[in-house]
Amino acid sequence: MAAFFCGVSALDIRSAVMGVVFVLMWSSAFSSARIIVQGAPPLSSLSLRFLISGLIAIAIARAMGQTWNLTRQQWRGTIIFGICQNALYLGLFFMAMQWIEAGLAAIIASSMPLIVAFFSWAFLKEKTPLIGVLGLLAGFIGVALIMSGRLTGGSDPVGLLLGLIGVTALAIATLAVRGASSGGNVLMIVGLQMLIGSAALFLPALFLETIEITYSPQLLGAFLYTVFVPGLAATFIWFKLVGRIGTTRAATYHFLNPFFGVAIAAVLLGEEFGARDFIGVAIITAGILAVQLSKRPTSAA
Repeated sequence: MAAFFCGVSALDIRSAVMGVVFVLMWSSAFSSARIIVQGAPPLSSLSLRFLISGLIAIAIARAMGQTWNLTRQQWRGTIIFGICQNALYLGLFFMAMQWIEAGLAAIIASSMPLIVAFFSWAFLKEKTPLIGVLGLLAGFIGVALIMSGRLTGGSDPVGLLLGLIGVTALAIATLAVRGASSGGNVLMIVGLQMLIGSAALFLPALFLETIEITYSPQLLGAFLYTVFVPGLAATFIWFKLVGRIGTTRAATYHFLNPFFGVAIAAVLLGEEFGARDFIGVAIITAGILAVQLSKRPTSAA
């Protein structure tokens, strides 16, 4: 027991706060996106969101003295991140949420740490201690428990497939942040990757969608919220978090997406939130703690 508390004390409290705040912002985007796609075409809305968020971020970055003279590694990471996260992951999830609930979308997204861990092992030769492996498995079990309850009611297979492809793209984007978040100019990088995402979504939106918008205060509020909170603030925190604690540890916070995503959807959209969800998030939280402890520096004897 004493060893356990020593391990907990070794955790980076600031990083933990950053991680939870990020997940709160990120998970809320599923509900706001659900509102948006009910009243406006998904790809066009997302492209416009990234255009506005990117221009704002770049303007603030320039005012802070940041420059777009990035290193080759930063440009590579920024481009991959902009295409994989913004265009592919969020684009596919916005489309998927025309057919699946916001809570289920958040649950699918929470499988991302497992994909990151697999890619890290397969391509980056990253070693994960046994306690970390057990933590990842616990996270998967928690996600599966929550998802099983959601699937019993029946879900659209097209929406599920789009979500699974999107979360794989998010895993690739997460690994790319490792190259983009080092070397400074973080807010400038946030803005540039959003403009890249906006440009990548523009042509598909132009050819695949008809601009038909059902205007409402809810639509306007949800759109503005996604621009400033999940769009700007959450992405900035994510870059800083990955730079601070690394890809694998940062990715484990996505295991909290089922809890916050389902809870926020239940409050805002009236989606179901039951005892199975509470049990699942308890298992997920234990998994996150295990992965965090497995990655802490080993103190000298």
